[in-house]
Amino acid sequence: MLRMASELISVPLALEPAVAGTMVKLYGICVLYKGTESTRILKSAYNLQQFGYFQRGSIQEFMAFTSKIITERSNICSKQSIKEQEYMCHVYVRPDNLAAVAISDHEYLYRVAHNMLEKVLEDFAAKVPAHLWPNTEESVVPYTELPATLALWQNPREADALTRVQEEVEETKIILHNAFTAVLERGEKLDDLVSKSENLSSQSKMFYKTAKKTNSCCSFG
Repeated sequence: MLRMASELISVPLALEPAVAGTMVKLYGICVLYKGTESTRILKSAYNLQQFGYFQRGSIQEFMAFTSKIITERSNICSKQSIKEQEYMCHVYVRPDNLAAVAISDHEYLYRVAHNMLEKVLEDFAAKVPAHLWPNTEESVVPYTELPATLALWQNPREADALTRVQEEVEETKIILHNAFTAVLERGEKLDDLVSKSENLSSQSKMFYKTAKKTNSCCSFG
């Protein structure tokens, strides 16, 4: 059953829709640390082969930018999935401020995405000491498993069969937002966040404006 609210839907993960025979896409996974002042990407991996070669750099920057924005505006101990055009952004923030974001298409099952994020964070926390999370640059974080994880979970049915726990499926719920703007703070505009971002190149900002006008590609807002 779906419980409707003004801006979000509470979805029991065991009841999410599935599309038989559909080729799903998982575009990226980020592990982040949600600090009191800012959010830091600790490790990331992307699969952008379906995008044009000259667009991939800007698309990757926007996926990283979006992951940080969503994590910063998500509560501790929360699981959310945000729908924006043809994309879904899944985020999980643990009690210790370690977080993970996955960006997929609409056909990627919500339950599977959040199951994956839990496993990613469990593995990351076991291999990377917590004292490194707040201040370590991504390039030197001692964790190399994300590319293999991204490849494995491209086939969610096969990967999830290895990790699914029925009790978790029955009890866990996520929040599904119908638009990216639902996670922004009151009065915030994505255009302003893009314009002020120091993590986006001028080329990516121009790409965002063009994509927004044509309603295409990585226009998450």
